[in-house]
Amino acid sequence: MTASFGEPGRLPPMRRRAVAARPDELVEIGPLDPGRPLPVVVRPKADVDLAAWAAANRDLVERELLGCGAVLFRGFAVASRDQLERIALVFVPELLDYVEGTSPRTQLADGVYTSTEYPPEHFISLHNELSYAHRWPARLFFCCVTPAASGGETPLADGRRVLEELPGDLVAKFAEKGVRYSRTMHGGQGPGLSWPAVFETDDRDFVERYCREGGVEHRWRPDGGLWTRQVRPGLISHPRTGERVWFNQADQWHPSSLGSELASAMAATSDALPLDASFGDGTPFTTEELEQVRGAVRRAMVTFPWRAGDLLVVDNMLVAHGRMPYTGPRRVLVAMGETVELRSLA
Repeated sequence: MTASFGEPGRLPPMRRRAVAARPDELVEIGPLDPGRPLPVVVRPKADVDLAAWAAANRDLVERELLGCGAVLFRGFAVASRDQLERIALVFVPELLDYVEGTSPRTQLADGVYTSTEYPPEHFISLHNELSYAHRWPARLFFCCVTPAASGGETPLADGRRVLEELPGDLVAKFAEKGVRYSRTMHGGQGPGLSWPAVFETDDRDFVERYCREGGVEHRWRPDGGLWTRQVRPGLISHPRTGERVWFNQADQWHPSSLGSELASAMAATSDALPLDASFGDGTPFTTEELEQVRGAVRRAMVTFPWRAGDLLVVDNMLVAHGRMPYTGPRRVLVAMGETVELRSLA
């Protein structure tokens, strides 16, 4: 189901608190860090039902999202799967599955997942969720149940700022050529994810229909795995604001993101890497180009420490996100909603 921006969500039955006509009577809104516009933080001044307040002030929150790209609700004690789902459905008509994803997660309910389950010592580079697909979520929702003992932040980077930080000739090259994403998924054992995990089904007919619909080249491998390749834009215009933003996962899909030793080892032992990326015409990225991209993202990146009960709403087309390394237990839940189709933005 494809939903347009601004379509109201459907709420499950709930007890509604009376919400004042002026939203600032119940909450305070401002930047989390006065020196940085991202994210905007909303804090309660009294005992406020966040779902009811958000339903009454949805347009206000949407304006903040389109302005800075991320809104943090802090102090509302959103600490469960049910609470996350209830509030997310204020903003989106339904929650989406993580079809064609690249990271291991556990599905807790329809449309609600754990955050990426990579080992805690690894940094997860910043990216726009499913930007390599032919459709992706407009909104992301992160709920912190248990913050890490140290680290574990979800860094953010405004795609408009990333473009400003990149050399003009490299921006033009990405705009002209786009990005080619190549992928090898195993059928049960091997590096990376299996194709049933990626597509959340073991139905080959479904996978083939999905690939045809999305313009994804695909080929079943003799070992039971699946190979795919697709070309997507490197930049994109936001459907609401018209602003051009950096929107791809070129550096994350490139083998160099694994580190030189691991990338070399995988290339030497396999005829196809789990993930690989190049310019859309097949031209490889140079080391300098990848470093320019990663440097621009680092300069645009902002972080903040999670607190238990935090809820972060992100405009997935304006802002990229990642994960910092951490120690101790950490539990962050994720939901996605409101589909954007690539073909609708052509």
